[in-house]
Amino acid sequence: MTVQELGEGRLLIDLDFNSSPGIIGSYLIPEEEGWAVVETGPTSCKAAFLRGLAEAGIAPVEIKDVFVTHIHLDHAGGAGALVDSLPKATFHMHELGVPHLVDPSKLIASAQRAWGDAGMALWGPIVPIPADRVHALKGGERFPLERGGHLSVLATPGHANHHLSFYDSGLAGVLTGDGAGVLLPGSSHIRPAMPPPELDVEKLIGSLERMRAWAPQKILFSHFGPADGGMERLLEAEENVQWWVGVAREAMRREPTVESLTKALEAADEERSRRDGEQALIARRSGMISGYQMAAMGLHRYFTRKPPPSPGEAHSGPRHPGAEHGATPPR
Repeated sequence: MTVQELGEGRLLIDLDFNSSPGIIGSYLIPEEEGWAVVETGPTSCKAAFLRGLAEAGIAPVEIKDVFVTHIHLDHAGGAGALVDSLPKATFHMHELGVPHLVDPSKLIASAQRAWGDAGMALWGPIVPIPADRVHALKGGERFPLERGGHLSVLATPGHANHHLSFYDSGLAGVLTGDGAGVLLPGSSHIRPAMPPPELDVEKLIGSLERMRAWAPQKILFSHFGPADGGMERLLEAEENVQWWVGVAREAMRREPTVESLTKALEAADEERSRRDGEQALIARRSGMISGYQMAAMGLHRYFTRKPPPSPGEAHSGPRHPGAEHGATPPR
């Protein structure tokens, strides 16, 4: 099924990323006049997105606003490619991300360095968005929705400095982008999303606290889909960030290399998955979006910029017993 009904007129399009369902989603929210989209996915998912609109019975001209949580390719790489297909839409993003979507030359160079020629097949081309179709956000803005509700913009840095989340009052849910991590169907636990170059653990945890201030009933993950128990999920996300920081910090003390951190994160997370009875295939699917090496690179860069704090300092590591040595995953 390409389109899933979420209640209150909200819809989720499965973008079938890399021919894999349940990896990247795009949300459709009814506005007072037309529809809002949250997340476009990469250009390689453009056809799946437009098929989803057709399946939902929504004409492209009915899309009034497109919101992206941040400019990473799996979330907004396809925004520019949809400009002509969504002729009435304004594209909204954090003000720090606007220059990179209007002129994506740095994004293109970064993708080439990271993926080489394989990136084109995986993500598709990155197309610029005309400046007159873009609206910059800071956080704190509100957009009216159908039946008197609002979509509220939350500044949630940490995963990236320009990361935004969105509170949908109609569902009492937060669309968290990567700010609350990754929870794919069948996963036993939320996997943190901690890539370079802008990872900031303190800001990431502060953003999770900011999301909790809205007391959401649901979390709407970009990777992937809705999850009930919003407050509990956000607490779980924070606990897992703290745990990964503790595992990586101990590995950093033993051997301060990306390879060391990668092995430590993978070993700890795989042991937890075995304990929870999670199928190995699910863990590998999560790795398509939040891989251990990428997190290791992010944490290594974070620790290098800022020396790892001692256990017990605020936001320095997991809060469960033994986690200062990466020993005990959260339950």
